[in-house]
This record gives sequence, structure tokens and C-alpha cells, in this order.
Amino acid sequence: MGELVPARAGRAGPRQAVTATAARGLSRFAQARGIPAGAEFLLDYDVIEAFCVAGLAGRAYSTRGTYRSALYRLAAPVHGEPGQRGTPFAGARPPLPYSPAERAELAALAAAQRDPARRRSALAMVVFGIGAGLRPAELAALRGSDVIRRGRRVAVHVSGPAARVVPVTAPYAGRATALAAGAGTGYLFRSGPADRGYKNFVTNFARALTADPAAPRLTVSRCRSSFICDHLAAGTPLRELLAITGICQAESLARYACHVDGAPAKAVLRAWDKRRRGC
Repeated sequence: MGELVPARAGRAGPRQAVTATAARGLSRFAQARGIPAGAEFLLDYDVIEAFCVAGLAGRAYSTRGTYRSALYRLAAPVHGEPGQRGTPFAGARPPLPYSPAERAELAALAAAQRDPARRRSALAMVVFGIGAGLRPAELAALRGSDVIRRGRRVAVHVSGPAARVVPVTAPYAGRATALAAGAGTGYLFRSGPADRGYKNFVTNFARALTADPAAPRLTVSRCRSSFICDHLAAGTPLRELLAITGICQAESLARYACHVDGAPAKAVLRAWDKRRRGC
């Protein structure tokens, strides 16, 4: 196992601890099946997949997905990047998308905040979360100049590891343009100096919003789920949807289909299944 997880100076963090646990499990699984102990054998992607499917049978999908990701990180320097590999577990069940009534409540919640800066930031969460599916760090880094308009089409230039251009969905395009015009080249979410690399930068802001106890909670995860589910329901082609969401693996996208009814979502699932089976 020591071959799989490089030693690091200082106390191991949570991520390294998870990786070490996954590597120990993989080693035991491989040893019981007569697989040689070398890293080139243990970290073969097919061995990892077999471990995650058979060796972790009965474990939560989120645990399988976490271990799989940790082992893939170890395998990449040995065997190269895996590309898009389909598996039946992509992580925890995604959060419910917001209903149309809840989306109206969230817009009202944003408008009810006590000062203009908080109102703009809350509205930016709604607009660029539900309208563009941005992750927390992507929202925190977004500037007014990243929003572009060509005719009736409004899009967002997203920076970071999953850099891409995302068309803003029609119901939010007008508000996205207005927010961008007001921000200029400044930040759209919580303008001014701040530690934007802080993990809970967006979450802590949302928790502190003034809201009716009966109103839906504003979270980036549910906003992003709403964006993805809207596209699944509309039948956006799988390749295009992967590109605009910044999702690398098709199974991570397909899991959202459990929240979507209708033929378009089923067509996306069929396309994903064909990719998974290599058809």
C-alpha cells in the first residue's frame, strides 16, 4: 500500500486519509484475487472499477464515488488520464431542482434583502445558479465583463479548472445582463475585497440571508441541479450538456435524470448508456 500512496511530510489531511483508506481496500481486494502487488497492476483502471463495483458492494454510492475518484488520482500518473468512463455510481443522489413556484420565491427572497449589495449578490446566486449552473467557486470569480450578449443570446465565460462558455437560459438572460451592466468589470457576487478562495464563501452568505422560515433555502447545489434538470428535460444533446456544465464524466450527469420525467431525459440516458457500453 505504501507504493500506492506517496508519503507526505506533516500530518495527513482528510483527503490523504481517504486516499489511504481506499488504497488499503484496493490492495486487500486485489490480493484476494491473486493480482500482483505492483502499482501498475493494482492501479489498472479495470481493477479499480472491479473493486468499486464488487469490493464495495453494499456501500453508499457516495462512498463508492469518493473512493473511485481517489484511486483514479493515484492511477493517472501511472496509466495516464482515463477519459470518460461510465460506471453505475457517480456519487450521492443529486439535490432536488427547484420547482417553478420555488424559483419565484427565491427571486422574491433576493429582492427582500436589507441593502442593495446583498440584494444583488442573492439575485446573482439565483440567476447564475439556475440560469447558468455555476459552481460556488465559479460564481465567486464571476465578473460583469464575463457576461456577453450577442443579439438575444446571453452567455457567461466561466474561468477556472472547468473553463467554458455557458448560454444563460432564456428566463434569466435579461436579469443576467442587468446585473453585469451594474457590476461593470467588478465582481457580480459580493463585490469588493474578500477571500474568494474560502471554501464556504458562497454558502455562508446564503445561510445569512433574511428569509421566511417557510421559504425554500437558497443553495448553489439546488440551483445547479435545476439548471442541469432543465436541460435534460429539454433534450439538450449529451455532448453539449457535458460541455456547458463542465462535467467530465457522463455518469455524473446521468444521475440527475432521476429528477426528470419525459422522453428527452430518457434519450440522454440512452446516449449515456451507449457510451458506457462502448457502442
